[in-house]
Amino acid sequence: MDSTDDTHLLKADELGRIELTCRDGVRVIRRDIGAARWWARAFARRAAAREARALAKLAGVDGVPALLGWNGRELLRGYIAGAPMQQAQPRDRAYYRDALRLLALLHRRGIVHNDLAKEPNWLVREDGSPALVDFQIAWTRGRRGALFRLLAREDLRHLLKHKRTYCADALSARQRAILATPAPHARLWRATFKRLYKLVARRIFGYWDNEGQGRIRQ
Repeated sequence: MDSTDDTHLLKADELGRIELTCRDGVRVIRRDIGAARWWARAFARRAAAREARALAKLAGVDGVPALLGWNGRELLRGYIAGAPMQQAQPRDRAYYRDALRLLALLHRRGIVHNDLAKEPNWLVREDGSPALVDFQIAWTRGRRGALFRLLAREDLRHLLKHKRTYCADALSARQRAILATPAPHARLWRATFKRLYKLVARRIFGYWDNEGQGRIRQ
């Protein structure tokens, strides 16, 4: 596929570059691992490979980018038009109903997203429906054991936290109970490693809480 000059940089940090570009006249998202810092390149390649595996297993799912290519250096995925959650601030009950269905479909395919606390990973498409992006730390093993169920529940709880932010009146009693009982590993994370994670994410990668955007590295 031949690229054009119609390329827009979305993010550039220690893990490489993410660009909106065109291939054969079609808009695609390109993740360039070759642009990663030398010390982060192995991690960036593993993360991209994980994303490629997840997208391959989710082929045909509406609301998930299509995997267009992965060659060990460049990952191409389909472009989904829409705005990130923190910009669109969805308050329609239908959005969260459809988001729950999308999440259930991921889990039926044996995929746990693992990064749904970040609002930018949720899109509000032009028709108001949800979409998910950024599967770099997704669970892709497919086995649905106890750990899978634990992580899947955290996927759900993070979605419900967003629903509480933008559409709290639509929360059911069961959903409020889920929000009130985080998994043990989530409580341990907040009590121990979360501060260290935030320090590393902010100082090294330039990430800030719900922004989910890496700094543009010169």
